[in-house]
Amino acid sequence: MKKIIFLLCFLFFGVSSFSQKLEYETKSNIPYYSEAISKTDAYITERCVLDIYYPKNAKNFATIVWFHGGGLTGGSKEIPEALKNKGFAIIGVGYRLSPKVKAAKCIEDAAAAIAWAFNNIANYGGDTTQIFVSGHSAGAYLALMNGLDKKWLQKEGIDANKIAGLIPLSAQCITHFEIRRENGIPDTTPTIDAYAPLFYVRADAPPLLLITGDRELEMLGRYEENAYMMRMMKLVGHKQTKLYELDGYGHGMTDPAFPLVVNEVNRIIKEKQTKK
Repeated sequence: MKKIIFLLCFLFFGVSSFSQKLEYETKSNIPYYSEAISKTDAYITERCVLDIYYPKNAKNFATIVWFHGGGLTGGSKEIPEALKNKGFAIIGVGYRLSPKVKAAKCIEDAAAAIAWAFNNIANYGGDTTQIFVSGHSAGAYLALMNGLDKKWLQKEGIDANKIAGLIPLSAQCITHFEIRRENGIPDTTPTIDAYAPLFYVRADAPPLLLITGDRELEMLGRYEENAYMMRMMKLVGHKQTKLYELDGYGHGMTDPAFPLVVNEVNRIIKEKQTKK
């Protein structure tokens, strides 16, 4: 599955020219839980907020919900510079962190933030049929868990199959190591249980683009997890799973991955428009 990335540079810079004419606005620290929930817990008030960057003079644009990395124990909400000015809205999500909460709460928070996007993006001019979910490392794990295990979004009244595409960057596909740590399972003991995206491979999932660093440079078999995810998704009948391995890059592979994210969003948008 080795993929050469050098010819993809043009995809990053060659997005449609109209995006250069758009005017963007950022709104920050928007709570994604209801006021009734937020006021019950100061930590929710602190962490469970999002920023939205969007083209304020456009309509029916796509949205990328972006989850930061940090092992479910660190990091903060971010809107990647490399995804700006591409004609999309970007929602940078904060979420609670272990050990202040059990790591499962991170998945719950991610579901609530995705639900916020579905329930509110139209108010900003966005198209609810073009909501993508992405992130790096721990954030990619949160994207996958919510896109594949439908119960998390069902609690929020959202069908996970309404997600336009899942684009995880260097995701753990087995049970996340922080959840394994909570249960006394070593990092080097692979586990596939109810907290593993691999547990929920299914044919009817949204389009899935898996991106990792080089298999020899990635952490803890990360490429192999994603390769197994790709293979199992195809075996169960999923028709739109792809895997890219970025030669020469380790776990911090976001810079060369962002052009692939942009390209995948544009590909799916074009495909949806063709079907109309």
